[in-house]
Amino acid sequence: MAPARIRLSRSVLEEVPNVRMKSVWRRLLGVEGAVLEGLKFDEEAGAVVASVRPARRDRQRCGRCSRRSGRYDSGEGRRRWRGLDLGSIPVYLEAEAPRVNCIEHGVTVTAVPWARHDSRFTQAFEDQTAWLVTRTSRSAVSELMRVAWRTVGGIITRVVQEAEAAVDRLSGLRRIGIDEISYRKGHKYLIVVVDHDQGRLVWATPGRDEAALSRFFEALGPRRCARLELISADAAHWIASVVKRYCPQARLCLDPFHVVAWATEALDQVRRQVWNTARRRGHYDIARELKGARFALWKNPENLTRRQEGKIASIRYLNEPLFRAYLLKEQLRLVFKKAGSLGKQILGEWLQWARRCRIRPFVTLARTISRHRVDIETTLDLGLSNALVESVNTKIRLLTRIAFGFHSAQALISLTTLALGGLCPPLPGR
Repeated sequence: MAPARIRLSRSVLEEVPNVRMKSVWRRLLGVEGAVLEGLKFDEEAGAVVASVRPARRDRQRCGRCSRRSGRYDSGEGRRRWRGLDLGSIPVYLEAEAPRVNCIEHGVTVTAVPWARHDSRFTQAFEDQTAWLVTRTSRSAVSELMRVAWRTVGGIITRVVQEAEAAVDRLSGLRRIGIDEISYRKGHKYLIVVVDHDQGRLVWATPGRDEAALSRFFEALGPRRCARLELISADAAHWIASVVKRYCPQARLCLDPFHVVAWATEALDQVRRQVWNTARRRGHYDIARELKGARFALWKNPENLTRRQEGKIASIRYLNEPLFRAYLLKEQLRLVFKKAGSLGKQILGEWLQWARRCRIRPFVTLARTISRHRVDIETTLDLGLSNALVESVNTKIRLLTRIAFGFHSAQALISLTTLALGGLCPPLPGR
């Protein structure tokens, strides 16, 4: 069956004489705050073109600051802005675009209430595009909205810039989390800062060093740095150094996941040493048993399968040092599970045991944990971890995968700020 064809009445499109009809069309076009002069169907473009003009109160305003300014000239004459489609038909708004002479910004194109400055799209079109980008791939958005791939990136940048100008995302920070995430091959990293109280991303920048992180605290300023109380992070030296320099009053909380990961890595070193020693000495049965024990040793006891429980039990008799290394890892995990004063007591006992265990990787680990003991005890007292930051990192990886990667860090930062920073606009009319 052939699709039905609906032809728009030319008399309705060209004149729109009825006041109620004009109100309906203004709502359909998303220009309630403007004057609708007329409508026509452009046969060549296959689109509806609406002639509009700003209301009297919105005329002769600077496109950058909206300050009323004196008229300079007529600019380049009439121009068009792409609006949201009516069904499957493209829509354009057409209006004069004179220039004004602003006291602050000089000669610039006058502001229009239906579009952002320096944009060829209506605000409703850009808001819908930005909303879609946070939920699907840029190529799908490009196909749906009938715009170029690069155009989508420009829309995201404009929406984020306007949202950031309207709200100070760095105000009121008390507890923050800092971490880095790899967004591309070749050691390309972003530093992300998350507000624990609001649960949102507040800042991101390319890099993974003191200079990059210092830019955040410089943007924050001395007064707001002094208000920071708690900062969660991993044990990276460059994070601790910058935090101490800019906000020495803030207490640093070491993320439990990273501390336990150190113990897991030490345990794996012991497992590899024991396995290699067994092979060199010709104890192939023992080596075979140990070869499949990696994941059983890594997993938490409550998550072990029956077969893995048997593997741990056999290690107890096959190699006593490896079994002690496993117990050391589990006791360190217990430190964070108990937390509080009991957790600090268990931590002290763990350090004594690790120092005299005669298992080199754990003796080294004991020295490392001793250096960070104050930060670990702060974590045990206050229960602040980097779990929220890791959740944000997971969402950033998801956005990167949906978009099939990014060529520039700034494009990724704009998208993550839009999606995870609380700046995503609602759908038009919602």
